[in-house]
Amino acid sequence: MIRKIVEIDETRCNGCELCVKACHENAIEMVDGKARLVSDIYCDGLGDCLPACPTGAIRIIERSADAYSQDAVDERLESQKKAMFTVKEAKTVGHEDCGCNGAHEGLMQQMKKGGGCPGSAAMTLKTMTPNPIQRTSSEVSGGSNTGKAPLQEDAIKEMLQSKLSSWPVQINLVNPNADYLEGADLLIAADCTAFAYGNFHNDFIKGRVTLIGCPKLDDNAYYTEKIGMILKENTIRSITVVRMEVPCCSGIVGAVKQAMLNTGIIPKYNEITIGLDGNIK
Repeated sequence: MIRKIVEIDETRCNGCELCVKACHENAIEMVDGKARLVSDIYCDGLGDCLPACPTGAIRIIERSADAYSQDAVDERLESQKKAMFTVKEAKTVGHEDCGCNGAHEGLMQQMKKGGGCPGSAAMTLKTMTPNPIQRTSSEVSGGSNTGKAPLQEDAIKEMLQSKLSSWPVQINLVNPNADYLEGADLLIAADCTAFAYGNFHNDFIKGRVTLIGCPKLDDNAYYTEKIGMILKENTIRSITVVRMEVPCCSGIVGAVKQAMLNTGIIPKYNEITIGLDGNIK
C-alpha cells in the first residue's frame, strides 16, 4: 500500500539519538551510530521524530510500505519493557553470576561488607586513599630544601587524592534509595569527560555524589527513569551535568532534563560542556 512513512538520510544523521527518544512507537534504532527505521509496521507516519532531529535528516514521504500495526508496536514495547532492567526487578547478584570469579569475597571482607558483589553494592567512601605517587621534599621544592617543601608536598598529595565519595558510580547500578543520595549535590557526567578534562576530581567530583554513563551506548530512557526515581526518593540539592561537546552526548542532558520534567522536581541545575581539547566550552 502507498502511505506516509519516515525516511532517514543516514548521511545527515549525526548519531544524537534524539529521534529514538521522540518516537513513541520505538520504530527507530541506532545501528552503527546512525538512526534507522526498524520496520515499516512500527512507523505510523505521523512524524513525532521530525522536530527532534537537529540536522534535518528525517522527513515524511509517501511510498509503498507495509501497513502500520498497533498490535505489533504494543508487542514490541512490551518486549522491550520486560527486557529493561529496573530497580524493582533487581536482585542481589550471586557469586555464580556476578562475573567476579570469586575475587569479590576478599574485597568485601576488606570493605567490611557482607554478601553481594562489590561492583554494585552501595557504599559511602568515608576515607580517601592517597595517590601512591611519592615525592621527596627536594623534588617538590624544585631541588632546594627551604623548609616549606613539606607543606607543598601535602598540598600536592591532597590534590592527587581521589575525591570520589560513593560507590557505585554507573547510573545503571546506582540504587535510588542509597543513603548517600539524601541531600546530595549530584554530578551526572558522560563517562568520557573524566578522561578529557585533566582536573576532573578536584573541579567536579569533589563535594558531589558522582553518577556516570554513556548516552551513546546505554539506554537513555532508562537513565531518565533511574534519575527520576532518585529525584522522587531523595531531596537532591543540586545537579551538575558534565558532557562532551560531541552531539551524541546531548543524550545525557536530555535524560536529566526529562527526568526533572517528569517528576516536577527541579533542583538547582548547572550544565558544563568539555571540548575534545580538554577545555571547558
